[in-house]
Amino acid sequence: MQKMWAGRFSTQTASLLDQFNASIMFDRKLYAEDIEGSIAHARMLCAQGILNIEELEQIESGMAQVREEIESERFEWRIGDEDLHMAIEKRLTEIIGEAGKKLHTARSRNDQVAVDFRRYVLRKNRELMLQLKALIAALLEVAKPHTHTLLPGMTHLQHAQPINFAFHLMAYASMFKRDIERFESSTKRNNISPLGCAALAGTPHNIDRSMSAKELGFDSVSINCLDTVSDRDFALEILFNISTMMMHISRLAEELILWSSYEFRFVELSDAYSTGSSIMPQKKNPDVPELLRGKTGRVFGNLMGLLTVMKGLPLAYNKDTQEDKEGVFDSVETAQISLEILKEALLSMTVKPHYMYQACKVGHLSATDLADYLVKHCGIPFREAHHITGRAVAKAEELGIDLSDMDFETLHAIDARIHANVTEFLSIEHSMNARTSEGGTATLRTMEQIIYFEHYLKD
Repeated sequence: MQKMWAGRFSTQTASLLDQFNASIMFDRKLYAEDIEGSIAHARMLCAQGILNIEELEQIESGMAQVREEIESERFEWRIGDEDLHMAIEKRLTEIIGEAGKKLHTARSRNDQVAVDFRRYVLRKNRELMLQLKALIAALLEVAKPHTHTLLPGMTHLQHAQPINFAFHLMAYASMFKRDIERFESSTKRNNISPLGCAALAGTPHNIDRSMSAKELGFDSVSINCLDTVSDRDFALEILFNISTMMMHISRLAEELILWSSYEFRFVELSDAYSTGSSIMPQKKNPDVPELLRGKTGRVFGNLMGLLTVMKGLPLAYNKDTQEDKEGVFDSVETAQISLEILKEALLSMTVKPHYMYQACKVGHLSATDLADYLVKHCGIPFREAHHITGRAVAKAEELGIDLSDMDFETLHAIDARIHANVTEFLSIEHSMNARTSEGGTATLRTMEQIIYFEHYLKD
């Protein structure tokens, strides 16, 4: 069948070009956005007197049938139709006749695909925000019983200071909140309609872009048509936002992998979200967090791919931008299943406070507390207090004990200015709860953070 754009061509396109050129096998994901965009466009054309009411009713009825055929999987997708826009318009014309041929008045595939893809991305922004909120809710559920559960806080993956497990989880809630804010900002910035820009320069037809924008839920219309038809910033933004979110997920996944090992034993992942070995019967592998970590690289690649496509394109539309969708579709699907399975893995895992506490008794986590004690209670300058504490740590190492278990007599022998009440300040529990500054790890401060996120999720 002759292509809709083939009027000036004397030879049919080669079948090889059909295969190379077509996007229909992946862009059909946008069928709902395409049908809704066409109906909004037809209603605007009718309101402007370009279509009559009978033609509009035929288009709406025909589009309803096309949608039903697609959703019941009776629609025939043909590679020769190139893309979903041509496939849907062709089928509409088969159903309703001449009125279908008028639908494309005052628009181009350039603004049509920009509308469809933009609305898909905006919809996925909202879905991802809801999933992120569900993930934060899961973190809160895991955290609430553990505001007193001691855990070694680390820098450089070395024991640093004692914190509580809930405080650690609230760090990830903070990351995921920022992810939500990025999706919110992107949604607000990109909620503008390209429809009516036509090929690149607008149209001579008397159209009402604001009407079709309102029909489709956009806040406004774009300012410059030349920019609009080739703009893919909205697609780059969702890829960047997903990449940043997946980087956060990967950091948490890495900790779950470490924590579930025999060396840590801080958590045990549920059997439902673990796998075994084909040769070693004893193995319980943390495949979920490992895959989450691995899939992060995949979405990074999609971001770099589209950045590379866009970097050298002159205005306006170029066929290169057909490469914009598969990476976005893949990243969105990867992100959505990743958020869901991470949430379930967290909710089903077992926390092991005993092993966390044992780890807190290794590495002299209260060393900073001793230095602070020397400054506040003994009047020793911090730099000197730092050296005294270093000698105390060396003595603890020599004795084979943790600094938190060192007695007064041993500490007093290191420096006679140390008072008898020093041991009160060296306990792991005291060390954690002493950090009462805003945003700190003290149990009361951690509980404030939990309450903050509970209110955030309700707003």
